[in-house]
Amino acid sequence: MTSLKAVLLALSIALAAAPGVAQQPDQPPLPAQPPQDDVAAFFKGKTLRLVVGIGVGSSYDRNARLLARHLAAHIPGQPNIIVQNWPGAGSLAMTNALSYNGPFDGTVIGAPVNGTPTTPFLQAGGAYFDPVKLNWLGSTSRETQVLYVWHTAPVQTLADIKSRTILIGAQSAGRTQFDYPIFANHFFGFKFRVISGFESTAQIHRAMENGVVHGTIANWRTLKSLNPDWIEQRKIRILTQWALEKNAELKDVPLFLDLAQTDAERAASKLMLVRLEYGRPFFLPPKVPSPRVEALRRAFDATMKDPAYLAEAEKLKVKVAPLTGEQVSALVEQAAHTPSDVITHLRTAMEQR
Repeated sequence: MTSLKAVLLALSIALAAAPGVAQQPDQPPLPAQPPQDDVAAFFKGKTLRLVVGIGVGSSYDRNARLLARHLAAHIPGQPNIIVQNWPGAGSLAMTNALSYNGPFDGTVIGAPVNGTPTTPFLQAGGAYFDPVKLNWLGSTSRETQVLYVWHTAPVQTLADIKSRTILIGAQSAGRTQFDYPIFANHFFGFKFRVISGFESTAQIHRAMENGVVHGTIANWRTLKSLNPDWIEQRKIRILTQWALEKNAELKDVPLFLDLAQTDAERAASKLMLVRLEYGRPFFLPPKVPSPRVEALRRAFDATMKDPAYLAEAEKLKVKVAPLTGEQVSALVEQAAHTPSDVITHLRTAMEQR
């Protein structure tokens, strides 16, 4: 397989039809497909690779391995599935390589972090794939994230952070813990100061207890899993929720999206938030024969309803709130049509940090 470094050196970056997306180089032509592709015959006896763009033990890794244990039973021909990890550059190393090198026959599935589909729009370099051309299989869950601060933090409401600086703990750039406060500062005049370099949300929680930072942003389910006592004992204040729609469990918590007053603010907010709508996405590389894409999409949908899968997900406390491949594709297509001036503003904000 051509190394990623060689691929990147070979690329001549140009604007694609979607604003801000680097144009994909030509890919090797596929062999002509028979008029009626026998999907079951193709997959029978094959071993499919499910490649996770982040390290072993992460929530994305656990989610992908859970899917792999049940997906094969719903694919025509019932192939074997193995899981491999390819961490690097926030899933970009894996996504770039599969997009350019394939294989393009349906035998490899990518599992990136949820920010990957919008990275080509928000980042000037590093993402050498067109997310619209990827074949999205679906997403296993939607996400709601919350901004919360320790009960002794010097703010009571979200609006207070426009006049007082608070310290937000984060793992690294590219994660919502980092990107969302930066976005809020540049577009809405907040005064978040991001302290990055933490290894996990649990570590950030310890820093909150020790007064090193005031708060953080995390998945609602992660907060409930790590420190449910914080909620029950009111050790934290939840100031806002990040999602396209309100979570039913958080009806009294304001939606950050509601702060947007102009068309530009709404477009920028939706582009930043769409990654939460497809919280755990899976894709096939471009140019996979359409009968195989269709078969794998329907296998994914069937797995999401499989009692054995759902039972194991409940046991592992893995949230299941799926989107189909068609739904994920529509959201990515919508993001691609964000006005170019909004994308430029967002890129500038993310680069200045």
